[in-house]
Amino acid sequence: MGRRRKKGDPVHGWLVLDKPLEMTSTQAVGKCRWLFNAQKAGHAGTLDPLATGILPIAFGEATKTVPFAQEGDKTYRFTIRWGSSTTTQDTEGEVVATSDVRPSRDEIEAALPRFIGEIEQVPPKYSAIKVDGERAYDLARSGEEVELEARPVRIDALELLDAPSADLAVFEMRCGKGAYVRSIARDLAAALGTEGHVAALRRVQVGPFTAEDAVELAVLEDLVHKARALEELLPVETALDDIPALAVTAEEAFQLRQGRSIVLPPRRASELRDLRRPRTIGGKDYSKAVLAMDGDRAVAIGEARAGKLSPVRVFNWD
Repeated sequence: MGRRRKKGDPVHGWLVLDKPLEMTSTQAVGKCRWLFNAQKAGHAGTLDPLATGILPIAFGEATKTVPFAQEGDKTYRFTIRWGSSTTTQDTEGEVVATSDVRPSRDEIEAALPRFIGEIEQVPPKYSAIKVDGERAYDLARSGEEVELEARPVRIDALELLDAPSADLAVFEMRCGKGAYVRSIARDLAAALGTEGHVAALRRVQVGPFTAEDAVELAVLEDLVHKARALEELLPVETALDDIPALAVTAEEAFQLRQGRSIVLPPRRASELRDLRRPRTIGGKDYSKAVLAMDGDRAVAIGEARAGKLSPVRVFNWD
């Protein structure tokens, strides 16, 4: 029996979408996949429907690099509205508590340092975290009481940008994987003796993907009509910008694509050892990861060990 023909076109690369308000990440991926008529697509980090900003979408072989993009640092700009807490910790939920307390700029800035660094954070009840195989938000919406445990997250920076009124404060946060802005709003409000929820949220950076690379959906649709949408795609290896690259010959590229190891010259092996750094992707150790490149095309992500490069993930362009 012949191989089943894949539906769609073999599109490969990263699209940095400026996700619009009130669209889920899944809807955004589906829309973009349809616009490109792509065979395969995925995204690197969910954005809530009420959030806007950077949603990196991977097409084709770029989906093999999604776990690397998901591990990247993220930057958010968000607004907290003081005086009320909601079930979802944003504007979608119902108000469950109120307060007349409005913190001053000095009080806010004095409280921020305790939320910077390696901290323990309880995720929002309305989140995608699984509890006994079910999404927490599904359980919460069905009326079940959801108890989530605190977990370690890394907050690299948390800055007050503006306080346009007594009710509102605008922040920027740079963090590692798994940190929730809504939890920051909840916990910061509690530390200041008031209630609060996220009134606006925008993601401005995910790993190597920034606002400078982003395209709005309406602009993308126009580019599709002009047959220029492919110009917006970034290379597959964009998500691997912090992994050492190794130029390989056409013969070595062939060997790697066949799943075979190649020998590393002693000098190059030594250079790659010097470039190692701790790196965990999806629970696996990628500290010895190397990106093999044949010219300007990614061949494989390999592991450099004992003078050899062994392929771990191979890119198939046919």
